[in-house]
Amino acid sequence: MTKKRPPLTTADGAPLGRQHALTAGPRGPLLMQDVQLLEQMQHFNRERVPERVVHAKGSGAYGTFTVTRDVTRYTKAAFLGKVGKTTETFLRFSTVAGERGAADAERDVRGFALKFYTEEGNWDMVGNNTPVFFVRDPHKFANFIHTQKRDPRTNLRDNDMQWDFWSQCPESLHQVTILFSDRGIPASLRHLHGFGSHTYSLINAKGERVWCKFHFKTKQGIKNLMDDEAAALIAQDRETHQRDLFGAIERREFPQWTFYIQVMTQAQADTFRWNPFDLTKVWPHAEYPLIEVGTLELNRNPENYHAEVELSAFSPSALVPGIGVSPDKMLQARLMSYADAHRYRIGNNYQQLPVNKPRCPVHHYQRDGAMATAEGYGGRTNYWPNTREGAPAPDDRYNDPVWDLGHAVVDRYDSTVDHDDYTQAGNLYRLFDDAHRDRLTTRIAGALGDARAEIQELQTRHFYRADPDYGQRVAKKLGLALKDLGK
Repeated sequence: MTKKRPPLTTADGAPLGRQHALTAGPRGPLLMQDVQLLEQMQHFNRERVPERVVHAKGSGAYGTFTVTRDVTRYTKAAFLGKVGKTTETFLRFSTVAGERGAADAERDVRGFALKFYTEEGNWDMVGNNTPVFFVRDPHKFANFIHTQKRDPRTNLRDNDMQWDFWSQCPESLHQVTILFSDRGIPASLRHLHGFGSHTYSLINAKGERVWCKFHFKTKQGIKNLMDDEAAALIAQDRETHQRDLFGAIERREFPQWTFYIQVMTQAQADTFRWNPFDLTKVWPHAEYPLIEVGTLELNRNPENYHAEVELSAFSPSALVPGIGVSPDKMLQARLMSYADAHRYRIGNNYQQLPVNKPRCPVHHYQRDGAMATAEGYGGRTNYWPNTREGAPAPDDRYNDPVWDLGHAVVDRYDSTVDHDDYTQAGNLYRLFDDAHRDRLTTRIAGALGDARAEIQELQTRHFYRADPDYGQRVAKKLGLALKDLGK
């Protein structure tokens, strides 16, 4: 027996009959009174939202986070307050430079944006699969992203653009080395690490602050693709990562990551040989070991990609008591830019969408705008300060401890002065075996070869300063006969 299906309706809920255009006679013109057709066409014209400027193509899944170690000495965050405690999460992976139609297996950094639906509000850990980034000064960020997109005249991706920028910004060398290494093309989203990358702060119940970095280590093991493997995959399927993640969860092969933190005290930060708030630097694990926190498991696929993945929104400004920011300049800028991007792309009330909505009560004085539901506040008071009974009010228990900057002077400091941009990139290069070094420099030369000669020379000198062999190999493969390469 065929199960009875619900009636088709308009968006206003009115049931509908036959689905054919209303016309004056079988060959006649359409009638404006065909509101069913008009509604369908009007909605169709508006069913896309602007794609993200970066991280445009993504895959997502829901999961659970379980605390496995006591870290209350570092943070008062309620969702980390007890071993065994679980919290619902949503994780969106993404490519960074490519548009929504980009192939999953392209050489690119991968976004790792994780939302924790905690009892004290949502915490968004918005990171990548690399522990560092290309720039440390937010003034360079938008300009850098332009180099990863399309030339304004040709509308083509342009290696000259990106290498021109990188050659002028030696702080990018660490990330460039990772990107063109064997780590540059993950085999799947299940086989990559996630990093908060920035330095954050943790605050405990005593009001004591330490600096920290966040790490999510895949339990599936790291797997990457060589260039020929990636090219073969892209030729057959541009959605390999999406297909793999969705399929694994449907088969109940739930991927897992172990969440770790690194911790640094203010005293240690004062004597650290690099700026501990520099996004282009890592903290050596031998000096600042990983401290286990818990386990993340992805175990539920979204029911609707657009509503739950495309409309998901993450921002570093989504913090909870016990987790705070740091003087990291890039982080400070992202606190504004991410939430602002979501308000432009999705709407002023993007936090009211189900995928973004906190699972705890929300009380504030933000009102109205497109798509406002008023679900959480109805006709209540819309201003502060007030003396209205039942109106939300600040609670001194959640005050952050004083942030003592000493005698620091606020200024637009040159971020290229007094920084060592070569040691860590060189250390990474020296970890590779000879075959890996050859593949790395072959890839770099292949891409850098499209740039102008003066850019090739400048960038190659940067590689040489990181390690002489690094620079010499690139120079040889580019056919550069450079004198005094180390200058």
